[in-house]
Amino acid sequence: MADPKITMVGAGGMSFGPTMVNDVVHTPALHGARLVLHDLNAERLQRAYQFAAKLNAAAGAPVVLDRTTDPAAAYDGADFVFSSAEFERFARWRQDLEIPNAHGARQLTGENGGPGAVFHSLRSIHNTLGICADIERFCPDAFLVNLTNPMSRVTLAINRGTSVRNVGMCHEMPMGINRLCRRLRVKRSHVSAKASGINHFTFFTEFVDTTSGEDLMPRLLDFYTSRFFEFGPMAQRVAHALESTLAGAALVEMNYLPLVAKVAREHGLIAVSVDSHIGEYLPFALDAAEWMPVPLDFHEPAMRVAERAASWAARTRVPLPLQAYGHSSEEVAPLIAAIWTGEPTRILAVNVPNRGYLPDVADGAIVEVGATVDGDGVHPERMPALGEPLAGWIGVQTRLQDLVVDAALKGDPDLALQAVRDDPCSPPDEESCRRIFDELRELQADLLPF
Repeated sequence: MADPKITMVGAGGMSFGPTMVNDVVHTPALHGARLVLHDLNAERLQRAYQFAAKLNAAAGAPVVLDRTTDPAAAYDGADFVFSSAEFERFARWRQDLEIPNAHGARQLTGENGGPGAVFHSLRSIHNTLGICADIERFCPDAFLVNLTNPMSRVTLAINRGTSVRNVGMCHEMPMGINRLCRRLRVKRSHVSAKASGINHFTFFTEFVDTTSGEDLMPRLLDFYTSRFFEFGPMAQRVAHALESTLAGAALVEMNYLPLVAKVAREHGLIAVSVDSHIGEYLPFALDAAEWMPVPLDFHEPAMRVAERAASWAARTRVPLPLQAYGHSSEEVAPLIAAIWTGEPTRILAVNVPNRGYLPDVADGAIVEVGATVDGDGVHPERMPALGEPLAGWIGVQTRLQDLVVDAALKGDPDLALQAVRDDPCSPPDEESCRRIFDELRELQADLLPF
């Protein structure tokens, strides 16, 4: 069997490219692969290629590395495509957050849920469908791994609007397990976990210590309902003060979790993600505490620091111990290795159309569940019913999935406006929703599908 060709779209983004390159070169089943970095921005692409070459060399050059700005060269003959491509991500995200909130929306983040996310979805879908058109033209048998947010909506658009074989993937599940293992002081290698829901809104159904057989779910519930997670006035003042520095803001993002604690206390649900993610979908997120941070104010500077660090690493002549940087917790490389070799591999989280995997979620909606992957593709796990109120919360979001994707595929602004009106984090009056829609449409007209 010939070695695979893997194309990374949007590889110029230094937050995504280095991790994916590093994971491929640290996956023995993919050694010998041709890894092609593709980006339309030649300067960013060259920088990413320099760093990728260092990562590859540090691992003994197990892959053949290439780069190109030409879509035909990038896609032709590709077996796998990774896609994580957005234009002006943070500038547009700030518009998505601040303009709706100025008109009375109650968004915590505005990236994947809320009225601002309607526009993020439309932009991402429009761009991703262009990528899929290139796949259909140049490598119709390729398997696409979508990493672009809003994950659920973009993945649904790919499945409805194209013939491309695909799966959506996110790192929240492995990150969530790692975080909670540290909290419980349990070795990650000793834990087996399962979760289900929709992307950035999944909840654990299983968390087991495989060495003792202990069900750790009660300990997780006790942890989140302890006094530490009450977040009274003093804790809020400390969190607010910490947020003034990047390191402090990172601590706040991962540990100041009044919303996660509220959902655990009131509903017995243990979230995989942190407040900034699950709060996208809950209209009461801003009521979880008197003070709630603005996640964008952490993510934007954090990403700039990461990009500067990666850029320096790409240019510097200082010898860096890159060989010490092992495989990340991302599951993309293990998934494509399993498809390529046929070796069955369990993957913690995939985003796929629901085919009875969650019995109380609409058929065809994009859900996030675990899966086994082999040479025949992705085989999602059938999970227990979510139950209320979780099924109801997710039902609202799957109806919005339908509206937004239909708006994008049909180029219909009226459907997009309806999605803004129907989002639970939107203002209650029609006039405010119309103002949100009109302002964002005017600002972002160059990136929308209508």
